[in-house]
Amino acid sequence: MRSFVIFMGLIALGFAGIAILGYPAWLAFSPLFDQPKFHRIASRIGMLLLLVGFVFVARRLKVADRKSLGFELPWKSFVAELTKAMFIGSLLMMPALATMIAFDMRQSVGAPLSPYLWFRLALSGVVTGLTVAFIEETFLRGAMHTAIARESGTRVAITLTALVYAATHFIGSYRVAAADVHAGSGLDLLAHALQRFGHPLAIIDAFACLVAVGILLGMVRALTGNIAACIGLHTGWVAVIYVVRETSERRPGAAGSWLMSDYDGFIGWMVLAWTLAIGGALYFWYGRTRKKGTDLFVDDIKTGAGFGSAARLGIVDK
Repeated sequence: MRSFVIFMGLIALGFAGIAILGYPAWLAFSPLFDQPKFHRIASRIGMLLLLVGFVFVARRLKVADRKSLGFELPWKSFVAELTKAMFIGSLLMMPALATMIAFDMRQSVGAPLSPYLWFRLALSGVVTGLTVAFIEETFLRGAMHTAIARESGTRVAITLTALVYAATHFIGSYRVAAADVHAGSGLDLLAHALQRFGHPLAIIDAFACLVAVGILLGMVRALTGNIAACIGLHTGWVAVIYVVRETSERRPGAAGSWLMSDYDGFIGWMVLAWTLAIGGALYFWYGRTRKKGTDLFVDDIKTGAGFGSAARLGIVDK
């Protein structure tokens, strides 16, 4: 569990940067820009500390190489697997979307879009999804998964990274007007960013759904030995949700509206149920097509035997 504690400390460092260094950084940049936005400067400071810390931690834990980060595949193969998984992920979202339509759970917003605008919207969704997926999967299913699995086994790595993955989605945004910025604004920003965790019952449906998604992605990471498919699946899901949320909203008073979380009006109990079905489909697909020599690695998911079997096969570094 040492690696997990280190990574959690790394996340805490980013939060500390927001709370402690946000105000001094804002003062430093204020003369250079016309009323710079405090939340942007403070959040950038936190991200910078997280990035620098990540590089240090990855080297310290010996997970800075391509294999440990999940990029072992040749680039052509990596892009091919990512692209295929993106289409699979988008396709697997259709049953959940069809359920929402069948039970009249969503309603359109705005004027009908032309084919060109649909294309632009879909492209924006893919770009957004790819950016988010690349960062999150490299950190979670790449470095963090590998470091934890070497110490505590694949099952533990999948579970802990899934919990962190779910939790990061509830870090909210908060804005402080330039006239209201003071020495404690960093702490205020951080407190508001984490306020959803003070009301766990309000987010339990979305949190459970995201944990299931995180476990699913961790399973795919274990089955394939890299993060190409994880990035692709993640991208496809984000892209579909992006397009749906931009063109429709949860219908107030619909019989099944409680199945969609207040968090974003999309994920929730219904998507959780479909995630379990999707997990079975992906386990079959990636388990069936896994490369020869990864059987013990898959058995590790079932038995929790540890990461040693995979290391002995050369799938990951010892």
